[in-house]
Amino acid sequence: MSDELKAKAERLGVPCIRRHIFLCCDQTKPKCSDKEASLQSWEYLKRRLAEQRLTGEGGGFRTKANCLQICAGGPIALVYPEGAWYHSCTPEVLEQIIERHLIGGQPVEEFLITDHPLKSEE
Repeated sequence: MSDELKAKAERLGVPCIRRHIFLCCDQTKPKCSDKEASLQSWEYLKRRLAEQRLTGEGGGFRTKANCLQICAGGPIALVYPEGAWYHSCTPEVLEQIIERHLIGGQPVEEFLITDHPLKSEE
């Protein structure tokens, strides 16, 4: 790996990531939620993670996903390493996910579709 790529990853806080949230939004062909509503959820997520200092060295990372393939009940979010899949991710629901799951470490059962934690190969 080049030193430039490694430095970029370090500036982004990649070595500190403990949880990664993916949000299905800005779809090419919206199916699970209205495009405008999903983009409002994305903007809310970005703002709140920054306000809570959860990005970079705060241990969190976020990614906008074009489609997480559930295609119903969206916006859909996915949190790793727990593999927690959430439905109906409006700003209000995302606030619960941020507070209870990303900060508190407990999945938000009311909006959980399923979970499938990543397992290490030991």
